[in-house]
Amino acid sequence: MTLKTLVEHIRQKRSFLCIGLDSDTGKLPPHLAGKKNGIFEFNRQIIDATQAYTVAFKPNIAFYECLGAEGWTQLEMTVQYIRDRYPEQFLIADAKRGDIGNTSKKYAETFFRYFDFDAVTVAPYMGSDSVIPFLQYSGKWVILLALTSNPGAEDFQFLPASNHERLFETVIQKSLAWGNAENIMYVVGATKASLLVKIREIIPDHFLLIPGIGAQGGDLAEVARYGLNTNCGLIVNSSRAIIFADSTERFAETASVKAKEVQEQMEGLLS
Repeated sequence: MTLKTLVEHIRQKRSFLCIGLDSDTGKLPPHLAGKKNGIFEFNRQIIDATQAYTVAFKPNIAFYECLGAEGWTQLEMTVQYIRDRYPEQFLIADAKRGDIGNTSKKYAETFFRYFDFDAVTVAPYMGSDSVIPFLQYSGKWVILLALTSNPGAEDFQFLPASNHERLFETVIQKSLAWGNAENIMYVVGATKASLLVKIREIIPDHFLLIPGIGAQGGDLAEVARYGLNTNCGLIVNSSRAIIFADSTERFAETASVKAKEVQEQMEGLLS
């Protein structure tokens, strides 16, 4: 998906919401738990119920690959369902891959050629040769981990680096030579929203994937205040607060209500 197409969809839907399909088998509604292809059925109902309010879906690969072949099959079914029914949706593989050489090339092939995701999250710790193979696919995106929302982010991401920068700032600066605003995005946690001011000084035009609103406590209005740019420039993810808001057979209906609430707030912020 091109930058132009993504921006058009955001403007049409008045939304920059991404729903994370972190479909943990331990949290599925009881009537789906243990059912054959239960994850896919859960995902299907969530997708149908929320797609009008979202511009993106983001399966977290860990919740699928932990189930072996069965999990990979249900991931494939989920991606194919979205591609067939809602092709306008931006599909993110939350895989956090990061390796070098042929390994990185094969990861890119997995998510871009086999599964046909639009984007994949990539860890930049091993440097440019771990990222560039993902940038060889036209119309596809790398989403680099820059500043994450977890407590352990303090362990490394704020360490002093070159030119009086913190490490996360150096990662962003270095990566500017690898791609551009039409094929690289950055992960910035919603709980670090005040630091978006500094990040926007470095990358005013790039899109940011923002996890951490909802269950993790990030504030959407604060994220928008510091992070919006002329193209919106934000994809804000919510997972548990929407998909697991209800554990009854009406879970999809509740998810729709929750997604609509977020979309309406986003519409106001975009105005």
